[in-house]
Amino acid sequence: MSTDVVIAGGGVIGLSLARKLARAGRSVTLIERQQLGQEASWAGAGILPPGNLSGATAPFDRLRALSVQMWPQLSRHLFEETGLDNGFWDCGGLTVSLGETLSEPYRREWSEEGVELEELDGAGLRRYESELSTEISEGFRLPGLCQVRNPWHLQTLAEACRKAGVVLRENEPVRSFQQDGGRITSVETDRGKIEADQFCVTAGAWTSKLLQDAGYTLSIVPIRGQIVLYKTDTPVIRHVIEVGKRYLVPRDDGRLLVGSTEEEAGFEKVTTEESLAELQRFAVELVPALGSATVEKTWAGLRPMSQTGSPFLGLLPGMDNLFVAAGHFRAGLQTSPATGLVMKQLMCGEPTALDLDGFSVDASCVESSS
Repeated sequence: MSTDVVIAGGGVIGLSLARKLARAGRSVTLIERQQLGQEASWAGAGILPPGNLSGATAPFDRLRALSVQMWPQLSRHLFEETGLDNGFWDCGGLTVSLGETLSEPYRREWSEEGVELEELDGAGLRRYESELSTEISEGFRLPGLCQVRNPWHLQTLAEACRKAGVVLRENEPVRSFQQDGGRITSVETDRGKIEADQFCVTAGAWTSKLLQDAGYTLSIVPIRGQIVLYKTDTPVIRHVIEVGKRYLVPRDDGRLLVGSTEEEAGFEKVTTEESLAELQRFAVELVPALGSATVEKTWAGLRPMSQTGSPFLGLLPGMDNLFVAAGHFRAGLQTSPATGLVMKQLMCGEPTALDLDGFSVDASCVESSS
């Protein structure tokens, strides 16, 4: 079999890129080792932080801000292409503290970027969310914070890819890459060989393992995150509420996500009683009414964390047709629109919407073992 592009990894990054390339006229085959979008892309909470491209300066902040611009239109286009709703909702967010003073640098980062921010005392916070604990005395509101429902978005992206002509091959691990000098000529799977002009690895936490077959050791490690899902008869809160790296994310059907942990546990994608109990304690401390809510489900996911703290986007050193787009850690879903766009532009030889130097895969991040 032959195609223009092979994408190895069927999460939100791989699907976003596949759709972009197919709509640009490229023939694309996407290979996923299990079912599409069942790892970090599915497991997250779908928080889409705000951004301001004209004020963002750091490479990752610009990737986030460009994605912020793209999410509303992308969601509309996906609905037009598929008739499916991805759950995009401009719900707004509250950032609060539990017994400690809010970080001034955190406030300053949003302000310096030009993101709208409303300072609030405890009473002001409870005007927005009446069920918020009376122990919370300060915080701020981010009107531009949005959310999307991860499983819905992945289902919509996969359908959009099918309609654009992408060949989606599930439950098919990549076994090896065939190489000729500085070019990959094909990949080998359990179902045979696939030849292509270009290859891109978008395999999240499994990217390093997969690239070893091509002779590279890339510094991306799995970080486990656990989540609790509550089910209530009616929504208890309407805003996303964040306390540092922990959060409550309401859905408009009464469900509410509580997350998340950060654990170095290798590829052990399991929940633990201790962490789930701590997440539930946190939820009730923040919103006491959740003490009577029903836990519907719990799960764990493995986020891909890079050595640099930012995703790797670009060519592998010494190669002219092997690309990588991975290592987004907690931000894969939120930055997937811009990631798909700039990687499509790069692979098609077009000027990129963002400078990708800050995401390059240089010799300090990757070691060739060939």
